[in-house]
Amino acid sequence: MTIIQLEYIIAVDIYRHFGRAAESCHITQPTLSMQIQKLEDQLGVLIFDRAKTPVEPTDAGTRIIEQAKVVIHEMRKIQEMVSAERGEISGELTIGVIPTISPYLLPLFINQFLDKYPDVILHIEEMITSDVLRHLKSERIDIGLIVTPLEDSDYSVKPLYYEDFVGYVSNKNEYYGKNELDAKNLHTEELLLLNEGHCFRDQVLKICGDYKSTNRRFTYESGSLEALKKLVDKHGGMTLLPSLATVDMDPESSAKLRYFKAPVPVREVSLVTHKNFVKTGLARAIYNEILESIPPYLNIKKHGEVIRWK
Repeated sequence: MTIIQLEYIIAVDIYRHFGRAAESCHITQPTLSMQIQKLEDQLGVLIFDRAKTPVEPTDAGTRIIEQAKVVIHEMRKIQEMVSAERGEISGELTIGVIPTISPYLLPLFINQFLDKYPDVILHIEEMITSDVLRHLKSERIDIGLIVTPLEDSDYSVKPLYYEDFVGYVSNKNEYYGKNELDAKNLHTEELLLLNEGHCFRDQVLKICGDYKSTNRRFTYESGSLEALKKLVDKHGGMTLLPSLATVDMDPESSAKLRYFKAPVPVREVSLVTHKNFVKTGLARAIYNEILESIPPYLNIKKHGEVIRWK
């Protein structure tokens, strides 16, 4: 039995597919299959039921995989301890980022981080919050950049910044002629939303409590804030944006921004890891790089009213 074999069975459990598991381990599928077969022969039990699609662990396999995760976790703790002792920041790091954060935050720090830490290999995947949390728990990803607070003790949360919600209104909309928005008296007949599954949508619905999708002549839901913004430009209506999405706007677009009166609704953006996460040096390096890269007005101090998404 080897550490490599344990990593392979964990990968198959995550992806439920030998080909994708092999790809994630940067080996060929025959090599992965052969090593798992050797482990099964050595243990005298089948770890996976290959007759099922997708492939599933057997009852014995499930218990073996859970114990393998413990072994790998403890091994990584040793590696992390040695790296910390040497003051090294190196290794692979996979980050899951939600779509309402990634296009606005990542360009601010990625190049600087990679230049500063040339021995780090960074993998970034865009996904919705529920997938980030699920993949953190299964250890498919290492870090999540998501909106918090969370009500789950399985995760460690380090707030990065507090970001205002900002109105983006068409020049045909009633709020274009107003100086500020009042969350308590916001008419939502022309409000455009993200699709279900996005925590930003859930937060917007909490801010705009009287939103109703029925009896509307036009509704549009998208997975992209930029698509909503363009629709406001062409069709009319309004949407809400996170303030970081407004940083590089041209003057014409900036003229359509309307800010909330106090208490301003804000979202808490955090770096999240699973409680068993061991690459603490890498996480700390990412955390510090983000704090150094974000605009000064996005600071870690709480302000306004933090809107929960669940």
